[in-house]
Amino acid sequence: MTDPRPLPGEPLALDLLNTQYTGDDGPRDLLATPRGARAWARAAGVPCDDPALAPLRTARDAIRAVVEGGGSPGPLNAVLAHGRLVERLGPRGPEHVVEIDDPAWQAAWLAARNLLELLRDRPDRIRPCAGHGCVLYFYDTSRSGRRQWCSMAGCGNRAKAQRHYARTRTARP
Repeated sequence: MTDPRPLPGEPLALDLLNTQYTGDDGPRDLLATPRGARAWARAAGVPCDDPALAPLRTARDAIRAVVEGGGSPGPLNAVLAHGRLVERLGPRGPEHVVEIDDPAWQAAWLAARNLLELLRDRPDRIRPCAGHGCVLYFYDTSRSGRRQWCSMAGCGNRAKAQRHYARTRTARP
């Protein structure tokens, strides 16, 4: 299965969040099946041969709670408690090694840790798409920091077309 999502390639935390999206036929959840989870892991570049759905869903819910601003940090911290980043001196010099208590939590932990990196860097750049009915999130990397839509080709064009239609409709006698 290939990744069917409309907005792949965001930072890992938001990429996991965007596994729930709206398709042509309504709401979709890529983590509904192991096959979908494998497609996500492959597309996201996450080392995950047989992704465990429960940890991924738990991490996604925790990330959503933090990003939407209404949630306690407890669920995200519970995901992060499954691993740690160890610094050590390796054969080629200093290195960071991820240690996970249960391999089933690796992808979930990596996504939760990525959210911390985004929050440290530019938390104001984590945004929901302004498109009507769109449920996707993106990390605004534009120079001006004024990006509004997950995709200019999708939601951006629809918004512009709606504004144009509204202007031409009111201009008619």
